[in-house]
Amino acid sequence: MKFEVVSKDNESKARAGLLHIGGKVIETPVFMPVGTQGTVKTLSPEDLREAGTKIILANTYHLYLRPGDQLIKELGGLHRFTGWSDPILTDSGGFQVFSLADLVKIEDDGVWFQSHIDGAHHLFTPEKVIKIQKNLGSDIIMPLDQPVPFPSDFVIVENSVDKTINWAEKSKKTFENEPSVINENQSLFGIIQGATFKELRKKCILSIVEMDFPGYAIGGLSVGEPKEILYEISDFSTDLLPEEKPRYLMGVGKPEDLVYCVERGIDMFDCVIPTRNGRNGTVFTFEGKLVVKNSEFKDDKKPIEEECLCYACRNFSRAYIRHLFQAGEILALRLATLHNITFYNRILREIRFSIIEGNFQFWKKTFFEKYLLK
Repeated sequence: MKFEVVSKDNESKARAGLLHIGGKVIETPVFMPVGTQGTVKTLSPEDLREAGTKIILANTYHLYLRPGDQLIKELGGLHRFTGWSDPILTDSGGFQVFSLADLVKIEDDGVWFQSHIDGAHHLFTPEKVIKIQKNLGSDIIMPLDQPVPFPSDFVIVENSVDKTINWAEKSKKTFENEPSVINENQSLFGIIQGATFKELRKKCILSIVEMDFPGYAIGGLSVGEPKEILYEISDFSTDLLPEEKPRYLMGVGKPEDLVYCVERGIDMFDCVIPTRNGRNGTVFTFEGKLVVKNSEFKDDKKPIEEECLCYACRNFSRAYIRHLFQAGEILALRLATLHNITFYNRILREIRFSIIEGNFQFWKKTFFEKYLLK
């Protein structure tokens, strides 16, 4: 994997880059739709490509439990299994384990957890998580880490940072020694923890950066902390991360978060918001979000957004999409999700262009003059 910064904003840390992965080039900043179980819910790979998606995220925890990484390996790896030929990032399952709190026992060597599917007990070690992702054959893989909820006290966070650092060392060693059968172009990122404590964030960053990963993920945010803290910790972290490596902010976020965090030096994002909200009838536009299934749109002839060229907006009215939601038709979920993914990609494409053209601050000002935060 190779990353290059091609342009920077003069008044902030916003930057436009190119991420080269296995012969594919991804323009950054970039959004990765979440395809937890090997699929972005309601959308086909063709839908995703039409929406402008260049890379998706899948989940190690879920794919390990079902259908199993060995089966995926036998069937040619995650790309062939899912029909998605562009890059895939797999997260380690650390967040899923954290979210299962009552079913988890954390030890120095790894995490025991109980499957949410059948109740069976499993052990995730740093070494095992790397081997699973080698079997999946994803392009960017993540080490096992230990996020903590917000708020957490200093001692708990310090312990999670120490484990994250220790597990990163073990992950890197396993990654370098374990052969890649499915994908020879895999890259392992490092993950930063530390919650909202800057001294612990710094400790984690310095230790992880010293291991020299090709990219770095900022984890442990978007877990309930105020937005001001999300932006502050992101800003603090990018100041300490290498300029020449991609920076990935995990689990973020809403459209405004993309703008504010690109401004703070972030290159990569993932979040369930555009897909989950779409399935629930909430769609995003450059004037803010709207709940298209509400009665106010029952006779609205306009598309979701007139400037949008997605399949939903080219062909259907708000009234029709509302009707689909009211009738419980699956097409409603697909059209709203497709629009939202297209919208997220449009935002980052416009941001990238504005950085290259040298007018990011003007673009940001114009965006927030129209975009209503609700």
